[in-house]
Amino acid sequence: MRIITRKRIYDFAKKHSNSKKVLNEWYNIVDKSDYSSFTDLRKTFPRADKVQNLTIFNVGGNKYRLIAAIHYNTKCIFIRHILTHSDYDKGIWKKDLK
Repeated sequence: MRIITRKRIYDFAKKHSNSKKVLNEWYNIVDKSDYSSFTDLRKTFPRADKVQNLTIFNVGGNKYRLIAAIHYNTKCIFIRHILTHSDYDKGIWKKDLK
């Protein structure tokens, strides 16, 4: 899968240094994968959730949420947000729902 953009991972990891390892692990897994559907993705990430047009990944033992728009037909994952659990609960990310 092609991940757009890795810069969000770098930026988040600068602010939350404990997240760097787990976010890079997520990136490496997804980068080497070829998902054709959400069902296929759940084989690797069984706790991923779909909320309308977005996919929510629990990263780092549920400490962080990576929110992405996935286009299975073009094999692209667009990272929309990476949030701490408490920031996720504030719901600001929901403005991206369609």
